[in-house]
Amino acid sequence: MTVTLSTLHIDCDFDSGNILINDASDPRRTRLAIRPDTCSEHFQWFHFKVSGLTPGQQHTFILENAGQSSYKNAWAGYQAVASYDQQHWFRVPTQFDGKALSFDLQAEQPQAWFAYFEPYTRARHNKLIERAISLPGVELLATGRSLDGRDIPLLRAGDGAAGKRKIWIIAQQHPGEHMAQWFVEGVIDRLQHNDPTVQALLEHADVYLIPNMNPDGAFRGHLRTNAAGQDLNRAWQSANTDRSPEVLFAQMQMKQQGVDMFLDVHGDEEIPHVFTAGCEGNPGFTPRLAELEKTFRDNLCKRTVDFQQVQGYPRSAPGQANLTLGANSVGQSFDCLSLTLEMPFKDHDDAPNPETGWNGLRSRELASAVLDVLGQMVERLR
Repeated sequence: MTVTLSTLHIDCDFDSGNILINDASDPRRTRLAIRPDTCSEHFQWFHFKVSGLTPGQQHTFILENAGQSSYKNAWAGYQAVASYDQQHWFRVPTQFDGKALSFDLQAEQPQAWFAYFEPYTRARHNKLIERAISLPGVELLATGRSLDGRDIPLLRAGDGAAGKRKIWIIAQQHPGEHMAQWFVEGVIDRLQHNDPTVQALLEHADVYLIPNMNPDGAFRGHLRTNAAGQDLNRAWQSANTDRSPEVLFAQMQMKQQGVDMFLDVHGDEEIPHVFTAGCEGNPGFTPRLAELEKTFRDNLCKRTVDFQQVQGYPRSAPGQANLTLGANSVGQSFDCLSLTLEMPFKDHDDAPNPETGWNGLRSRELASAVLDVLGQMVERLR
């Protein structure tokens, strides 16, 4: 029996949507491309909806410019994510031939969403902020503004009392790294639970949170940059109102409040592991900071199988750090423990999950483990 497939409708006109249609005339093999960031050559993030799928039939989607993307080596071993309801996301069979990335779906329903990683929507962000500020001891301390005029909330958990340690966690400087905001949701979940470990942590420290540093880029479906095409994690020595007000806002608040520990949460396209990058290349790096980094990493390894210390970025030579990066800049400015936390777009190969790969839930669970570690070492931060 011959099955006639209906014409597909492909849409990305929504929060974090990104796709270009090259040829959708054959519903079995749809040819697509990823749209670059505004005012930038970066591209890798994709997110689109397909309507008109034929249940029981296989549909293939081909991203024809994947081989020219910002991190073309990242496609090896990568599997795209799909969802029928935007709640449960699962990995689908994916191939990369060096030029194009293609993935298949044996359709079960007439519509589905596809993305580079499980998206964190602006609507969910807004609900997260509302939930957070409803919690006892959590307040909206300040609000910055992006270039497009979107809010950048700064939350504080704690009473701001004199002498307390000040722990900062920021996320999604790179807008396509949605796992970073899932991580912050995990922090807020734990604050809401208010267990003895969290209570003890907040006795000694205030926790400052910026859940989304780059709301414009996230909404526009960017990988790397804000509305002006600026990579925010390369703007910490040159932040200004014209191109990077998001970073300028964070820096002004840090100067006002102080910083005793800084965690910049990211996702890495290529490395299928969870890891941290430290400040060993900073001119002001000391044995005290080296010991704090070691303590953090060693304790996090003990706390969760989703962290490891073997795979990661090459270490910077002494005095050769790139101080335009957030973690390096903050670590140097405040003489504090300062780390970049990286999670994978693929899976964590030391603890794989074939159905989901690395996902939002695992990002949230990692955040809980990080809070356990900070609770153990908070009094040693100064």
